[in-house]
Amino acid sequence: MSLVRRGNVFDPFSDFWDPFDGVFRSLVPATSDRDTAAFANARIDWKETPEAHVFKADLPGVKKEEVKVEVEDGNVLVISGQRSKEEEDKNDKWHRVERSSGQFMRRFRLPENAKVDQVKAGLENGVLTVTVPKAEVKKTEVKAIEISG
Repeated sequence: MSLVRRGNVFDPFSDFWDPFDGVFRSLVPATSDRDTAAFANARIDWKETPEAHVFKADLPGVKKEEVKVEVEDGNVLVISGQRSKEEEDKNDKWHRVERSSGQFMRRFRLPENAKVDQVKAGLENGVLTVTVPKAEVKKTEVKAIEISG
């Protein structure tokens, strides 16, 4: 049992001591599907600016050749990839394996104003940034009608 503080501004109970912290983790082998699932559910932020929809994904250790960004069905952004598992040497003695590996895929239905033919993506310092420009919304023209009589 540990008395480690896990401070989190969004969780008012994060500073409390957890008597079960680490108990269940030690019962599950380090090479289980749990580790792959952590990477399979890659966290992605999506923000909208006046000019574009911007997606940011933290993908540390992933090369750009291991990532795909596609648009399918005309308006679905698909971000997928794979982080390879590290080669194991039979002479190595592992004490802890916490970094996850495996495949991931996330899909986002884009709004109608997305210019899917102008999507740009870049990977820098382990952060994938996908920018989807927005089409200008045409303002409806209002024509005043003179009332007779």
